[in-house]
Amino acid sequence: MSKTITISIDEEINQEFRATAEKLYGRKKGYIRKALTEAIKQWLQEKNTEVVVSSIGILKEGIKMKSWKFSRDDLHER
Repeated sequence: MSKTITISIDEEINQEFRATAEKLYGRKKGYIRKALTEAIKQWLQEKNTEVVVSSIGILKEGIKMKSWKFSRDDLHER
């Protein structure tokens, strides 16, 4: 299922995007949709990778909790 969205972008970026999309897919019906979908998927993949890398960095460094001391039993006490 597809969803219609409306966006505003600079005219220069619009022209460059359309020209590149036309070179890749030809000026056939849906070529803008294909190119935009591909661009959004790539952006999402990059951003999700950044989140994972950042999370791994936090896990490696640990979180400094100042003077708060606790034991495993304290954490699992009910």
